[in-house]
Amino acid sequence: MHSVRQLLEGKAARVISVAQETPVLEVIRLMAEHGIGSVLVMRGDQLIGIATERDYARKVILKGRSSQDTPVSDVMSSPVISVSPGDDVRHCMQIVTERRIRHLPVLEDGAVVGLISIGDLLKWVIEEQKQEIEQLQQYIAG
Repeated sequence: MHSVRQLLEGKAARVISVAQETPVLEVIRLMAEHGIGSVLVMRGDQLIGIATERDYARKVILKGRSSQDTPVSDVMSSPVISVSPGDDVRHCMQIVTERRIRHLPVLEDGAVVGLISIGDLLKWVIEEQKQEIEQLQQYIAG
């Protein structure tokens, strides 16, 4: 079984975060600039929420709110569903599937140590299946 820690070792460590009073427009700019679909909302070192493209579409655009005048704290998802570095990757797949979410912050002793996406998890599943197929082909060719 692979752990979240192993998954994090294979990706860039940068996690983009903002303060709770940051205007939604700035959050969307950051997402576009970094090619990401979510940012963490922090109060100092404490994770208090996550803002996603889905939050923007549903809580700003559809409600006719101003992106410039709305603080991210008004539209973020909270409490945040998170995982720890020791969690199994399959467990994370179950969480994102059942909860219909795309991003999981990784917390260790209350501190953010990373962020994994459904794309990261799918990449792992594909690689694991590829290895299984290769092992079965080797066994059959024996």
